[in-house]
Amino acid sequence: MTEGNFVDYVKIYATSGKGGKGSVHLHREKFITKGGPDGGDGGRGGHIILRGNQNQWTLLTYKYKRHFKAGHGGHGSKSRSSGADGDDVYLDVPLGTVIRDTETNAILLEITEHNQEHIIAKGGIGGRGNWHFRSATNQTPRYAQSGKEGEEKQITLELKVLADVGLVGFPNAGKSTLLSVITTAKPKIADYEFTTLKPNLGIVKYRDFQSFVMADIPGIIEGAAEGKGLGHYFLRHIERNATLLFLIPADSDDISKEYNILLDELRRYNEELLHKERLIVISKSDMLDDELEAEMRTELDKDLNGAPYIFISSVAQKGITELKDKLWKMLN
Repeated sequence: MTEGNFVDYVKIYATSGKGGKGSVHLHREKFITKGGPDGGDGGRGGHIILRGNQNQWTLLTYKYKRHFKAGHGGHGSKSRSSGADGDDVYLDVPLGTVIRDTETNAILLEITEHNQEHIIAKGGIGGRGNWHFRSATNQTPRYAQSGKEGEEKQITLELKVLADVGLVGFPNAGKSTLLSVITTAKPKIADYEFTTLKPNLGIVKYRDFQSFVMADIPGIIEGAAEGKGLGHYFLRHIERNATLLFLIPADSDDISKEYNILLDELRRYNEELLHKERLIVISKSDMLDDELEAEMRTELDKDLNGAPYIFISSVAQKGITELKDKLWKMLN
């Protein structure tokens, strides 16, 4: 999937169908000139229904079409015949989509399961025909109900990527390079910051035909939790990752300081993120010799307070198998 096709935030307008009118009809046939009321009910208006679809990864469908209208209910007719229900409109969304009321920003629901359905705008009920209004004192009612109007809703769809492992790090830390090496994904890679502006997903193939999903989250900067840069757009994708992989390059000025800044941004955005399993990955370690790596390990053991870490090099394929093993163990 190209970066431009990854859409994770859209506003849509949903209008359900109006209910059909009830019928005002008096039964007439040969030799029966004054039959009783037999007007049928109107059909209900169509619903707007959200449905989870595990085969979708983006909200791209709703980038160009944002107004959806369901069908109106059919009118009732003679012989107590009910009108047809209006056509429902199904809106398929990726798993991990949060639905908000656009005006209040309140969360209405979350779609997390395949084929999970939720009526977001109910169709109006059909009016009752005059058959319902007959009585001992009014045997030929000449009135029926009109159908009820449908609902109009403005909602916001917000996708939070569902992935087993989320790659967290500063811009240009090597996240996209690692994803391209460890999965079949082909993210954009360049030597400038913020090369990645949208999350990339890749499937990591493991032993015995097993696999897990890894997401490359765009680079976090200091102040992201307050919305600096595109902070909130990046951070919300981390909420659904089971395990967080902190990627810090070996040539960083202070590895433990970078790690603590990243942790602090997550804490300020949502403290629950700190309860997730995490692993620190020191990337670009092919530039270290054995002596320098041993020296760094001694410092990291002291500075990281026992947090697990691993040295890797995406380019030299160093530590990649060990990384997969560690991640698989953490996920299972």
